[in-house]
Amino acid sequence: MAVNLFYNPTTEQRHELLYESLNRSGRADDYQNVVELLSPPPDIFEFAAPMSLRNLNIGIIGGGLAGLSAAYELRKLGASITVFDAESTRIGGRVYTQYFGNSKLYFGEFGPMRIPVSHETTWHYINLFNLNTESLSSADSNNFIFANNVRIRRDRTGKSIEENLYPLYSLTESERNTPWNELVDYANETMLNSLNTEQRSEILKILPQYSYEYASITQLSNRQVYEMLGLSQGFINLFSAVDPFGGVALNTGHDETMSGSYSQDFLNTYRVSGGMVNLPLAFINSMVNNTPQELSNLSGQLGTVNIRLGYIVTGLSQSSNNYVNVQYTNPYGNEITESFDLIICTIPYSTLRDISLYPYFSDTKMQAIKELNYADAQKTLFFINKRFWEENTPYGNINGGISFTDLIIQSVVYPPDHISCENRRCDYNEPGVLIASYNLGMDSIRLSNQNEYRRFENIKRDLEKVHGTPPGYLDTLIESSKTVFWNNEQWSRGGLTLQYPGQKVNFAYNMLLPEYKDRVFFAGEHVSTKPGWMQGSLQTGKWVANQIALFAH
Repeated sequence: MAVNLFYNPTTEQRHELLYESLNRSGRADDYQNVVELLSPPPDIFEFAAPMSLRNLNIGIIGGGLAGLSAAYELRKLGASITVFDAESTRIGGRVYTQYFGNSKLYFGEFGPMRIPVSHETTWHYINLFNLNTESLSSADSNNFIFANNVRIRRDRTGKSIEENLYPLYSLTESERNTPWNELVDYANETMLNSLNTEQRSEILKILPQYSYEYASITQLSNRQVYEMLGLSQGFINLFSAVDPFGGVALNTGHDETMSGSYSQDFLNTYRVSGGMVNLPLAFINSMVNNTPQELSNLSGQLGTVNIRLGYIVTGLSQSSNNYVNVQYTNPYGNEITESFDLIICTIPYSTLRDISLYPYFSDTKMQAIKELNYADAQKTLFFINKRFWEENTPYGNINGGISFTDLIIQSVVYPPDHISCENRRCDYNEPGVLIASYNLGMDSIRLSNQNEYRRFENIKRDLEKVHGTPPGYLDTLIESSKTVFWNNEQWSRGGLTLQYPGQKVNFAYNMLLPEYKDRVFFAGEHVSTKPGWMQGSLQTGKWVANQIALFAH
């Protein structure tokens, strides 16, 4: 396209990018369903009038994007809202931007770092708050793959994999004679393409019952699908080496893989300029303002939002007069019980698991709380005084994007801020923040459970192997570093929901149903059709606010 889409794409431009990518995949007929099903729920004023909830006290457990979006919407109806968040030093849940240096110029993301053009609800709030965005798509695919002790440059055709890695794995003759991109498409697109347009739309729906065709696929893991398609263990080994995240997902539901393809989640992605944390901060800045600009027409009619950081919810109980009692510990260690008309629970099931419930929720929801799978995740950020990866060397010439490896670090993510430099000078001698290791699954546990020095050294050495630098090359370049292992973050206990086969069909509908006589509602990425994405949190937050407007009006 002649138009510069690097910064702040319009809705029309985003939709054009989405349509083009779906059309290239042979699924242009999915375009309308994808846009509609990922769009934000209707405005809350379609269900209730301003100030209609002014007599309600609503408690929200969790200050992530689901809790903040729900609070933002319910405030428009005059409700009194209290947000409890166990974190005492930051807001935003798994949205976690880390800044380095004396300014906010250099940063990396421990949590979500991508916004696909198809994620309509996320873009709704980005546009509402007038946040700037920038593309993560690099014109040159020049990153590395380091697998089986072989270093190659990534290329969009897959030729480099065919020439350099095919001989190292026990592929069948048919696999060896099939181009890599075709082989991967066969593995990951066959089941998706076996469904008709309506059946594929069920990927983005939560229903009490699904079509037989779609439901049958949700019972299968990725490995089972690959084996059913006649793919060899050699292919699975190669696939796991060059796409380590796909390797981590071998035993999780194939539905997750279909979902990423269906809405093109890994093509044409963006980030919030200056850090993803600017999105939750935009919610906060609006809710502490009596006359926020985007709600100027509701001056004097807005409810109140009280955000309590460092308040640890320990129990929920149903009172005899239909209130919901919340037991919590405040930052001073005092144990307190407070009653609310309604509760929205947005915290992950991994932390809800140890909250006292009286009475228990429904049987199916209690089973889901125990069973729902969360992927372990680790990220380590290096603040580096020179962007060696951008330098014109055999281990450089990289600007943005991601490198993959079968080493324990799994992937290296490069900052995108030098991808577009038309209006400024970009120098590789400038500092930069590198996601030196982003890994999921068992490797994140194996790496994170080492002591800090050993983990740091292992990541450095693996990073040097991926880029082919001399040993010890990075020792003088790294100014500082930080690691977050999401399993050890006590108010997360897992990086993201990654469902096992059958969990969507068995649990998804019941996970959204309210409890305690329709007094406790649920939202969050874990109860959405887009687990692991900001879209899932924001869409369910806005949706649950509408459900409360319907219930209480």
